[in-house]
Amino acid sequence: MIDRRAMLGATVALSAAPMALHAAGKGKPFNPAFPKGFLWGAATAAHQVEGNNTSSDVWFLEHGKPSVYAEPSGDAANSFLLWEQDLDLVKSLGLNTYRFSLEWARIEPEQGLFSIAMLDHYLGVIDGCHARGITPVVTFNHFTTPRWFAALGGWHGDDAPALFARYCDRAARHLAGGIAYATTLNEPNLSGKLGELLPGDLLGADKAMVEAAAKALGVALYQPGNPLYTPDGARTQRHLLEGHRQGRAAIKAVRGDLPVGVSLAMLDEQVAPGLPKGAVSLRDAKREHFYGEWLRLAKTDCDFLGIQNYERSVWTDKGKLPNPPGAVTNTMGAEVYPPSLAGVARYAHAQTNLPIMVTEHGVGSEHDEIRANLIPAALTELKKAMDDGVPVIGYCHWSLIDNYEWVFGYRIRFGLCELDRATFKRTPKPSAGVLGRIARANSV
Repeated sequence: MIDRRAMLGATVALSAAPMALHAAGKGKPFNPAFPKGFLWGAATAAHQVEGNNTSSDVWFLEHGKPSVYAEPSGDAANSFLLWEQDLDLVKSLGLNTYRFSLEWARIEPEQGLFSIAMLDHYLGVIDGCHARGITPVVTFNHFTTPRWFAALGGWHGDDAPALFARYCDRAARHLAGGIAYATTLNEPNLSGKLGELLPGDLLGADKAMVEAAAKALGVALYQPGNPLYTPDGARTQRHLLEGHRQGRAAIKAVRGDLPVGVSLAMLDEQVAPGLPKGAVSLRDAKREHFYGEWLRLAKTDCDFLGIQNYERSVWTDKGKLPNPPGAVTNTMGAEVYPPSLAGVARYAHAQTNLPIMVTEHGVGSEHDEIRANLIPAALTELKKAMDDGVPVIGYCHWSLIDNYEWVFGYRIRFGLCELDRATFKRTPKPSAGVLGRIARANSV
């Protein structure tokens, strides 16, 4: 498994070609006020903050040999025990929404064994949100799957969609009554395709890790929920698409009025300016390859679409353009480009005609001033897109606290709040104040 935010930043070269403004927005005075009821939130994912997720596919890989993980997740942010502190933190920052995930490996630690205690735990988190006036946005599966599921081949296996739907049904029957918005899967559109964007040695190292895991367990294939290496990426994609359909149907069967969508990882794909006559940018082909099937599915099988954006890519007819000179960059060296979020929102809505929720947006950097500058700049462009008719219902910043960034361990920092890993103290950074002021005012 690999951190998509960080690895895309490390390997996708970006450019400074100016973003085309939507024609309808030209000449109109900017209105900084967001609509009443707009969702202002922060996001986390279970494995990255809860700690000691010992039944998960990733925990097994973190502790195996060889492993591509820089360090094990361990206690993470201890949020499994400190979730009330996290909710108090969300409230104290002036936010009204919390996006978090259920951990499938805790709820179904062995195939067919569902833990009432773990379901009650997540029910407590949902109830805790409501007690604080916080809107709970719940992801049913954020990358990690149970170890037994990975040992069956994960999303490569023919039974994967039905097994996921069974889990969704059981979780929904316990939890759906209190959920405000649900997503089935997190960034499934890159599974089986991320290896195309990464150097071969990383793909090879990941392949060696999962093959060793399969051998240790005596199974034919061990495929985690967020794979870099897959023996058949197209097969994995087919099963994920069907998993969303069946999972959503299971949730809706329990509570038909619950809005259910999916969250997609999307770069702001742009056409490079000044192409030679007759040259065709690769942009549209890349859009189709990475998002096409999922956007078509969303159009018919989602109530809203979650978008997760961190960067843009500018395409010539031969490839991507590099970072512009003097560009502000994140820890992994990718350009920080504030208008990219609005670009993705415009495109995603145009393709699906669905309401859009920003389920992740942020920057991995130890320099919080980059984050503090990014937030208002990106939200200004997002509001311009909304004024042009894009129905954005909420913005969840990734992440509430610095957390476990998959193969990179704790080195890359996305948090609005700093984490002391020895004491688990959460300390808001200046960027948290920036987002909080915008959220309280409901205006950028």
